[in-house]
Amino acid sequence: MQLEQLHHESLGHASYLIASEQTGDALVVDPRRDVAPYLDLAAREGYRIRYVVDTHQHNDYLSGLRELVERSGATALGSGHTDRLGYDHEPVEDGHRIELGEVGVTVLHTPGHTPEHISFLLTDGQQDDDEPAILLSGGALLVGDLARPDLLGSPEETKASAEAFCATIQHKLLTLPDHVLVYPTHVAGSLCGGAIGSRLVTTVGYERRTNEILREVSNKDDFVQQCLRLDNLPAVPPYWPRMRGQNADGVQPVGTVDLPPPVNVDDVDLDGDVIVLDTRQPEAYASGHIPGALNVGYGSSFPTWAGTVLPEGARTLLVVDDTEQLEEITWELLRIGYDRPVGHLRGGMFAWRTSGRPMDNLPTVTVQDLADDLDRYHVLDVRQPGEWASGHAPDAQFITGAELPSRIDEVPADREVLVVCGSGFRSTVASSLLTHHGRENITNLLGGMSAWTAADLPTTTDDD
Repeated sequence: MQLEQLHHESLGHASYLIASEQTGDALVVDPRRDVAPYLDLAAREGYRIRYVVDTHQHNDYLSGLRELVERSGATALGSGHTDRLGYDHEPVEDGHRIELGEVGVTVLHTPGHTPEHISFLLTDGQQDDDEPAILLSGGALLVGDLARPDLLGSPEETKASAEAFCATIQHKLLTLPDHVLVYPTHVAGSLCGGAIGSRLVTTVGYERRTNEILREVSNKDDFVQQCLRLDNLPAVPPYWPRMRGQNADGVQPVGTVDLPPPVNVDDVDLDGDVIVLDTRQPEAYASGHIPGALNVGYGSSFPTWAGTVLPEGARTLLVVDDTEQLEEITWELLRIGYDRPVGHLRGGMFAWRTSGRPMDNLPTVTVQDLADDLDRYHVLDVRQPGEWASGHAPDAQFITGAELPSRIDEVPADREVLVVCGSGFRSTVASSLLTHHGRENITNLLGGMSAWTAADLPTTTDDD
């Protein structure tokens, strides 16, 4: 048996290609939207992709299942524990067995993260046909964590998911031998968990001994209450509900994707319906940017924050530091449901600046300057709930960055607003969103709450 893990850091996502050494037949699990890596790997190693499957209807990215099926000739599999899938597939239910040469693949229905969730237990005939070797766990079991049970929305559905999760853990996962390797889909960087470890693989035995949530599983009520403690989970980005619906329907293949064409400064229409998305780092954006531009610095969290501040169906014009970034930025947007950008600014901000066109900057303040002038500002904290709970500025307003697009009107318009996060990246994103919507009284705190606490400025907690 051959197992290839394809890790995509910015989505906190891992997908898998499992192949038989005897026959070359392969199964791909949880492919992302850009499917070329799977096809290239199969061609290079002499694999034939026979099956493609998603462990569940993902909320955090668009699946490449339909595209990979179309381009490889594979058969799509799908959870038989839902009637929601809108694409052609072969339903597989709990206990279903797939044979790939010496590789045996058994389907496990593992609800909890989502109701239809399935995992895959692998055996290797070259070692022992009866001894499970690997669990492709999707979101059923993560490194040091479990995937969140609250993605369907309502409290009643969350409680039902937590109860199902308890049964999954008790009767499906913890019955497996300690040596079974666990390869999850959601890895560090994913917002599908609150405390996912940095490793990309674990074992059943290691999780049995170290995973704090699993320690509650012996008592169903305690386990459910632990799962319902959602205050340690990251806020759900606004684009996530769209992903689940599109994945259930079957994501349209995108085929060949050309790079966004260059657009001259004189052709940029700031009064049109195209949003300028400035992908430079916060410091560069703050020192000068196109009026109304949104800022999401290109890096490991780019898709999460681009999907947070861009409205559904947004048409974008990119500002980039380096045109070599264009391909990956384009795919990052495609992976979360946006169309290819309409173009990129030819010559970047140098061309804009030297053209004499209007520019804005983002006012910033250091903690040293702030210490003598703190009462001047209304503090807006855009961090995650767990960060807020650990300590925040007195009298600060708390709106997570994920919630800000729908709660902008709650931010005072008649005060100078100081936006803070952990280090300054997210607060710059949030500041750009506020200024994009016409706010003129926005200042960003350099260094965020890290610098705040280092300077011994006052903090409090909700328990104080």
